[in-house]
Amino acid sequence: MKNQIKCRTRRMRNTLLLAGLMALGNAHASEELAKVTFGLDWFAKAEHGGFFQAVATGIYEKHGLDVTIEAGGPQVNGMQLLLAGKLDFVMGYPIHNINAVEQGLPVVSVAATFQKDPQVIIMQPGIKSLSELKGGSILVANYADTTFWPWLKKEYGFTDDMKAPFTGSLQPFLSERADAQQGYLTNEPYTIGRAGVDANVILMADEGYPPYAGVIETTREMLNEKPEVVQQFIKASLEGWRSYFKNPKPGNELIQKSNPELTPELIAYSISKMKEYNLIDGGAAQDGGIGTMTHERWEETFDFMVDTGLVNTGVDYRKAYSLEFLPESPIFLE
Repeated sequence: MKNQIKCRTRRMRNTLLLAGLMALGNAHASEELAKVTFGLDWFAKAEHGGFFQAVATGIYEKHGLDVTIEAGGPQVNGMQLLLAGKLDFVMGYPIHNINAVEQGLPVVSVAATFQKDPQVIIMQPGIKSLSELKGGSILVANYADTTFWPWLKKEYGFTDDMKAPFTGSLQPFLSERADAQQGYLTNEPYTIGRAGVDANVILMADEGYPPYAGVIETTREMLNEKPEVVQQFIKASLEGWRSYFKNPKPGNELIQKSNPELTPELIAYSISKMKEYNLIDGGAAQDGGIGTMTHERWEETFDFMVDTGLVNTGVDYRKAYSLEFLPESPIFLE
């Protein structure tokens, strides 16, 4: 009986999805596009390029969507805005998503922009590995305590007396007042290099740090009521990334309008690092296409969180994500 109910529910959802897709197609034909608001996790930058590209080149419109992109920032709580109905989708982080499930919040990840978290540890030229950094000084932001710092403690024996606050300034590192600092592969190493420091950069994802990054999150209500919009937003966004990596100029123009402080040189550097390190098309995306997620990867992230005390063992982490809305035909960066 239980299996019959499950099958009936799945058929109903598939029927709803098909009907919705037809409605989207008709809406597009009459130029009545479904309005969608997407919240970024920070100010506009190259790491959001695929989304801006999908706006700039009309990919979202082709999929029946009228998408508005809202920039994030240090004072913007994207998940809060999502739950308040101010945003339809938001760029989030799996650890926070699992924590939200623990709190009973109906937030669901439906695709992963980055197969590898771009978070890096930047070390002085004489330090070659994370193991060598043990016992040294490292600058990290407060959020590290609930993300990568417990992983560094568990895997490399780092201790809390090693860390000092990272305020966003690179001067303590550049003046050698710290042995290392956190950063993003696509950002701080560029500025540090221009300052003349040949720092060593370790991408924690390549050392086993498990979370995805830049996951597309929405609400369970959105999944139930507008599954066709969810599916088309994911597909169009991934097509945007494929287009962006071929010719980023249209997306870059919108990025720089949103964030004029970005230089063309930094944008180009960011794109080159995303490609070099396979941030978007690495891991399971090599076979499953960009945006893909797997049960195994989410389980690995959950296990890390349990092992380091970031979440309780009894949390049903599978409520934090859905693989149902990923494209049936994988999309690759050609």
